[in-house]
Amino acid sequence: MSETMEMHGHCLCGNVSLTTQMKPQVGVCHCSMCRRWGGGPFFATDGIPNLKFEGQEHITAYNSSEWGERAFCKHCGTHLYYRVKQSNEYIVPAGFFDDESKFEFKQQIFIDRKPEFYHFGNETHNMTEAEFIAMVTGGSNG
Repeated sequence: MSETMEMHGHCLCGNVSLTTQMKPQVGVCHCSMCRRWGGGPFFATDGIPNLKFEGQEHITAYNSSEWGERAFCKHCGTHLYYRVKQSNEYIVPAGFFDDESKFEFKQQIFIDRKPEFYHFGNETHNMTEAEFIAMVTGGSNG
């Protein structure tokens, strides 16, 4: 299992940045919202609790569901995070970080929503839409 390490990142224009301690693990979300948001699967970190960004005044957030919010830099449009409201965990795009070489590809969520036109060869833990929603909502449907 990966050890926790300090990771740094910033948006394209540099107005929003962060430094955090985290396990350098990424997963992929195949839900239609993530694919629409970024044009493909969402490669992102595991949830990081109570993350603090520098440059908060440059962040715009959008409530994309009852359990989640997505945010971006209001100047350059860089995707900054998906936040699970109930646990206040931040899921940050892998590309936001300065050194992506440390990441390990560990899981895929909404695997039952993945389009047929792409496939990953990595051995990962996979969760369906229902399994993921039950996990983040404590079993409720909304």
